[in-house]
Amino acid sequence: MLWTIGIVIATALQAYLLGSIDTGILVSRLVYHDDVRNHGSGAAGMTNMLRTFGKKAAAMTALGDVLKGVAAVCIGRWLFSLLPSAEISPYLGVYLAGILAVVGHLKPLYFGFKGGKGVLVGTGALLAVQPVLVPFLLLTFLVCVLPTGMVSLGSVVGAGLYPVMTLIYGLMQGLAVRDLVVTTVGAAIIGGMIIYMHRSNLQRIREGKEYRFGKKHQKKD
Repeated sequence: MLWTIGIVIATALQAYLLGSIDTGILVSRLVYHDDVRNHGSGAAGMTNMLRTFGKKAAAMTALGDVLKGVAAVCIGRWLFSLLPSAEISPYLGVYLAGILAVVGHLKPLYFGFKGGKGVLVGTGALLAVQPVLVPFLLLTFLVCVLPTGMVSLGSVVGAGLYPVMTLIYGLMQGLAVRDLVVTTVGAAIIGGMIIYMHRSNLQRIREGKEYRFGKKHQKKD
């Protein structure tokens, strides 16, 4: 029992600490000698980096955020492989790691608990757990973003569909009930956190004030 508790704590802790390494803040401070959180939406994610510092900054941020999601899940998978009990779902460790990596990104320990919105970290976690779903969610994202210019809309719709697609894919795979519950609930938690972090964007969308890429004369956040 103590070994199991230790593995769970270690998995959660490493994922949160990895998630707290905020790529956007580091890039903005080290490369541009500024803090991206002082601009635009105030978030430390790829979208605000693109709006504030340009494509190179956004690319570095995206790569770092995705990789830390992948790393957290891979470490979590390895840690849970050390458990002797076969009764524990093999997906429990990876989703615990994915959830805590997103939490770390949203509330980074090293940067005053003010980070990004979790989309790319969640994508990295998904790449490490169920990469087959990524193309479908990416297509959904593009269908929303290309005609509207609103990255937030694509992010919210993708986050909402994530647990639905996870459930459908699990049923198609014939997963055991325990695994189906863990994957679906885990995906719902990650998706729910991402949607919650976009609540101000949703308000601006309703008011017709949300930033649209490629559109001129937009109001600032």
